[in-house]
Amino acid sequence: MGARRNTILGLATIAAFVATGLLANAGAQERGGAPGSAEIDYPGFAAMTDDVMAYRETRLVSLDDFNAMKDEPDTIILDTRSAMAFEMGHIDGAIHLNFAEFTDEKLADVIPSKDTRILIYCNNNFEDDVEPIVLKRAPLALNIPTFINLYGYGYENVYELGELVTTTDEDVNWVSTLQTP
Repeated sequence: MGARRNTILGLATIAAFVATGLLANAGAQERGGAPGSAEIDYPGFAAMTDDVMAYRETRLVSLDDFNAMKDEPDTIILDTRSAMAFEMGHIDGAIHLNFAEFTDEKLADVIPSKDTRILIYCNNNFEDDVEPIVLKRAPLALNIPTFINLYGYGYENVYELGELVTTTDEDVNWVSTLQTP
């Protein structure tokens, strides 16, 4: 009788474990997501990405247009690379906000208004392919998520450098904030 009771208790334990998992999964689905990801909306991001793709194509500008725009009122250049990459070199006049730090509050701190024209660039705009602008895989270039996220946060007046240039091109105005010894 002991073996039979142990088998029944074992099966009951397994059934309870499975039921607990099913209940947790059902609760997560009622909240709109998978367990542990209630604040992550991948389908929403994918839909926004699709919506932004055609719009972004109309916002790619040449270096000449980029330079003309940057000198106009209510325009900023936003560099979203790491702080170290920014210090090692960036386009003169750029404001830094690391992409990983995008929140409503931090964006509002560096961008005067939702109407401000925002110019963006990333490593993949430079053919140098040396620190601090090592090329990323093309589908993972920082311009893409930066544009999508700015748009998603309500900043739609975004323009992106659409050319491949070098940091040594005098029209790029590349500067470094690192002190030399």
